[in-house]
Amino acid sequence: MRDIRSDLEERAHIVQEQVRVAYAHFERMAQQLQSEITKLQNAPIGTPIDTKSIQAKGDQLEQLKKDIQRKSEDAQAAYTKRQGVLFAPLQEDIGRALDVFAKAHNINLVIDAARVPIIYAADSMDITQAFINEFNSKNPVTAATTSPQ
Repeated sequence: MRDIRSDLEERAHIVQEQVRVAYAHFERMAQQLQSEITKLQNAPIGTPIDTKSIQAKGDQLEQLKKDIQRKSEDAQAAYTKRQGVLFAPLQEDIGRALDVFAKAHNINLVIDAARVPIIYAADSMDITQAFINEFNSKNPVTAATTSPQ
C-alpha cells in the first residue's frame, strides 16, 4: 500500500507543479492584458482609442480565465482517475476480505459509516478494528524503501 500511496503522491506533486506553472503563466498573461485594458481605458480624453482593440484584449482575458479553469479541471480529473486506477485493486481485496470476515463472524450486514449516517450504534457493533487487525495479520505489508534524493 505504501508503494501505491508514494506513486500517487509523486504523481499528484507532478500534476500540481504543472498546474502551478501553467497558472503562473496564465496569471502573468492575464495581468498584462488587464494592464493594457486599464491603460487604454484611462487614456487622456481626446486620445484616439481603438474600441476593437479593447474588446479583443477583453476577449483574450476571458479566454485565459476559461483556459485556467479548464486546466485546473483537467488536472483534478487526471488525479482522480489515477487514484481510482491505483486503489481499485486494493479496494477489491479489502471488499473480498470483508466478505470473508463477515461470513466467518456471522455478520449479516456491514454499513460503511463514512457513507451512511448512523445516529447511534453501540461500540460493540463496530467491527472496524477487528477487521483491520485480521486483514493486516493475513496481508502483512513490508516497509517501503525510499531512495535518497
